[in-house]
Amino acid sequence: MARRYRLRWFAVFLFFATAGAVLYVLSTPNLTRLKRENPGKTAFMKYREEEWKKKGRKYRIQQKWVPLSKISPYLVKAVLIAEDDKFWTHRGFDYEAIQKALEKDLRAKRLKWGGSTITQQLARNLYLSPEKSLIRKALEAWITWRMEQVLGKTRILELYLNVVEFGEGIFGAEAAAQHYFGKPSIALSPEEATRLASILPNPRKYKPTGNQPYVTSRANQIYEIMVKRGIVVPRHEEVLEEIHPTEGEEASAP
Repeated sequence: MARRYRLRWFAVFLFFATAGAVLYVLSTPNLTRLKRENPGKTAFMKYREEEWKKKGRKYRIQQKWVPLSKISPYLVKAVLIAEDDKFWTHRGFDYEAIQKALEKDLRAKRLKWGGSTITQQLARNLYLSPEKSLIRKALEAWITWRMEQVLGKTRILELYLNVVEFGEGIFGAEAAAQHYFGKPSIALSPEEATRLASILPNPRKYKPTGNQPYVTSRANQIYEIMVKRGIVVPRHEEVLEEIHPTEGEEASAP
């Protein structure tokens, strides 16, 4: 127990102490504009384009912005379950997930920097790159903290679902729904939503269509959780009425 406690606070110290050190020499993105404006091409998209250019690949960015209200509630719930089940209650960081990821890395004797929340992933996608370094992680921590202060949960979720990578050149829920299933994201079924959510750990390795064992297994796990929580009625597949927490209530959501 004492070792777990020390590891947890070491992770916290590592994030914030290093982040504080680099703030003196690095500027902060203008997050206030993100409250009312959608970003253009993200840093992650530009990184991918440079990667394709170096490798001589002819991909292009596929993305279409839609408001959160135009994204299937099945997909919203599936992504939250898959990527950040404590999204509505944490302040940008899931310390328990960070601790577990750190312990796993220590056992394997390598650092993969796991345990990222949706807010952390959004910070990385918008402004940073997939490269792993202490400086990048510190910047990610700082931007994550600022996003939680400035944007609020609903806007963070909307931004994330519009920029997250779902495959080679495919960014955002709308482009993914059109590319894989030939329909708008609002029309995704529970099964389609869970399969899309299941590929997010590695969207260039996995595809929501087909019979990849990992995708099928992970999608089934997410679907079962949705059923247990009353999000989906298996026979009729209806989303039940749910009151989403307001900005003022998010921190106290169960």
